[in-house]
Amino acid sequence: MITALAAAKAYATSGAMGVGSVGSIGGGQKNGLDFGDILKSAMTDAAKASKVAEHKIADQVAGKAELVDVVTAISSAEASLETVMSVRDQVISAYQEIMRMPI
Repeated sequence: MITALAAAKAYATSGAMGVGSVGSIGGGQKNGLDFGDILKSAMTDAAKASKVAEHKIADQVAGKAELVDVVTAISSAEASLETVMSVRDQVISAYQEIMRMPI
């Protein structure tokens, strides 16, 4: 899940990055996270949140976890997945807009 702290850190490091470090294509030296790393981190966090939710569900079925913990874990996984899907939709929209630009 992308937390507010992670988003703030990503925003803070983006100010220090040059144009060449926005994508991983630029041959220059990296000054911070590139866009691919941020997406990879978001996907990894979403996968971890869903695994935690799955384990909480299994623990609750076995009688080892409270229902509140299960609901919280599921909500966290859902929020992180919705964030990743929203970013994906925005990237696709930006790509389509770029492709419609005249040369």
